[in-house]
Amino acid sequence: MSNPISTPMVFKNYKVFRYTLAGRPLVIETGKMAGLANGSVLCRYGDTAVLCCATASEKPREGIDFLPLSVDFDERMYAAGKIPGGYLKREGKPSEKAVLTSRVIDRPIRPLFPKDLRNDIALTLIVMSVDNDCLPEITAMIGASVALAISDIPWNGPIGGVSMGLVDGKPVVNPTYEQQKKSDLQLTVAATSEKVVMIEAGANEVDDDTMYNAIMTAHAEIKDLLEFIKGIVDEIGKPKFSYPSGELDHDMFDEIFAFCEKDVMAALDTDDKNVRDARMVPVKDAILERFTEKYPDLPGMMDELVYKIQKKIVRRWLLVDKKRVDGRRMDQIRPLGAEVGLLPRAHGSGLFTRGQTQVLTAATLGTLSEAQMLDGIDPETSKRYIHHYNMPGFSTGEAKPVRSPGRREIGHGALAERSLIPVLPSEEEFPYAIRLVSDVVSSNGSTSQGSVCGSTLALMDAGVPIKAPVAGISCGLITAEDGSWDTMLDIQGLEDFYGDMDFKVAGTHKGITSIQMDLKIDGLTPEIIRKALEMTHIGRDYIIDEVLLKAIPAPRPEVSRYAPKMTIMKIDPDKIREVIGKGGAVIQKIVADTGAKIDIDDDGTIHIAAVNADQAEAAKACIDAIVFEPTVGTVYTGTVTGIKEFGCFVEYAPGKEGMVHISRIAPRRIERVEDVLKIGDVVKVKYIGLDKKGRMDFSIKDAL
Repeated sequence: MSNPISTPMVFKNYKVFRYTLAGRPLVIETGKMAGLANGSVLCRYGDTAVLCCATASEKPREGIDFLPLSVDFDERMYAAGKIPGGYLKREGKPSEKAVLTSRVIDRPIRPLFPKDLRNDIALTLIVMSVDNDCLPEITAMIGASVALAISDIPWNGPIGGVSMGLVDGKPVVNPTYEQQKKSDLQLTVAATSEKVVMIEAGANEVDDDTMYNAIMTAHAEIKDLLEFIKGIVDEIGKPKFSYPSGELDHDMFDEIFAFCEKDVMAALDTDDKNVRDARMVPVKDAILERFTEKYPDLPGMMDELVYKIQKKIVRRWLLVDKKRVDGRRMDQIRPLGAEVGLLPRAHGSGLFTRGQTQVLTAATLGTLSEAQMLDGIDPETSKRYIHHYNMPGFSTGEAKPVRSPGRREIGHGALAERSLIPVLPSEEEFPYAIRLVSDVVSSNGSTSQGSVCGSTLALMDAGVPIKAPVAGISCGLITAEDGSWDTMLDIQGLEDFYGDMDFKVAGTHKGITSIQMDLKIDGLTPEIIRKALEMTHIGRDYIIDEVLLKAIPAPRPEVSRYAPKMTIMKIDPDKIREVIGKGGAVIQKIVADTGAKIDIDDDGTIHIAAVNADQAEAAKACIDAIVFEPTVGTVYTGTVTGIKEFGCFVEYAPGKEGMVHISRIAPRRIERVEDVLKIGDVVKVKYIGLDKKGRMDFSIKDAL
């Protein structure tokens, strides 16, 4: 049999493009891998490598009124030289960090697709190598932008993205891992050459001006990066494919709008979502009755049609009449309310109400061993503060079953978590793991920021000594074709749905702790960003002073009587073995005798948790006795536990005995120990030191 004939593989379309970003090499490789995708690149930044693939379906999806875009940030554990935990030893569902990164990349990319595109778009970003100095999320965002821009998928990019830090008061573009640990700011910015399209930030109470300057610095860096990306597109970009428009028929829309305009305006003119929904029911019925015969496909298009009718009216009100659906001024917050201590057995609880949005947050305190373990490609392996967000169907009046949290719920929980981290006490100050759960019990806009406010209430009610109260508020935007715009404070549901922006900012009086910006347009100008920061600062100051601090002026002086009581002690690491005992026998006995829970760190730090302080102190006393070492020359009070011909044994500390030689029992010579002492006598003994055999030697005579 002859040998199979083969020729060396030649990648005819292989291209490499190089750039320097923040002093580190950025390399875009294309034409070697994933050749069947519409667009693909291997994006390398330092030693971080992400394979970015953009794929589109050949035909649009039928019966939908939105762009079916999916963005998946897919972590491979080998990228960080790790084997996945658990029994399966393979990657499972995305980590929380992967979900959050997918959302961060989705937000700036989605608004730049044509509004009438209905083809499925899948953006898959596989992290294959991680360099901690070069963030994989930034690498993936840049790679995703290039993959889409060079593909034949219709898209109005490219975008660029960078991370910003604040080290020693100075902004740093794409900070290294060591700089990230010292930074007071974790800011991600995505932008086109003209406008900022995405902002995501966590900050250590950074003031508005510093935040604004960091955003502008990021945009300047992105503009240079985009010139590099546009050069790639000019060289190898494909022509964009044509597609059938998914827009509604304009003549049909205009005819139906003229028919129902006044009725819809009357239905929308209320601050009560339930009333609004009820008023819209007969309007929809009238539209179907009048136009179904002329437009047989109308029933399947009703949701999109009503959405666009309401959108046109609400936007006209906001832009032309400066009128909000609920009658508020553009800078006015809805009615506010706050309560604490609603749940007697929870360690802390707070209910925050803003209009028809209500969030109930409960706080639970646990031992540090209950901190969440993290299994991902990041260096971080655990976190002691956890925030979870839930939004059941009844909160929006929908009849749907409870399911596991989706990407939105994970994202909102992480945003609230990030908002509170800067004000939490350290482990040394407050040795507890902390879990907050925010349940949205009613929703009409801005539930994530309601969770921030509810979290402040719950933490203070739980006795967590936070450094300052944190409040969150959102700012909306409405724009016109002529370039005019206006902002509105505290947007409700309709203004979020039909407006152009949801600019969420949380912070203290001192400064910002988090930002998240959602856009439906092609970006923001510096003027809009500045105005949004100003409005949200005024709003959160008002909420803190007039609502949160009036509900609870300061954190409670003590934790709930149902929370574990914590004690921290430090021992010599060489003594850890004695405390644990053979097979854990000693520590298990302490736990059984006292009812306390004990965690020991490798550095000798011991965390004791118990139902009450007496149990914790009892456990501490047991450990003190085990590790106790007498000091030469110090006098102790002890109990005689044994008598021998050569002397006696004295328990000078719980469980600790030393020997007193017969010659050191009395000031005079004695023949028998029993002539002076008996078992159970309480005596004072002075520690002399170790004898020739290494035993602890004490003296009663020298203690007199």
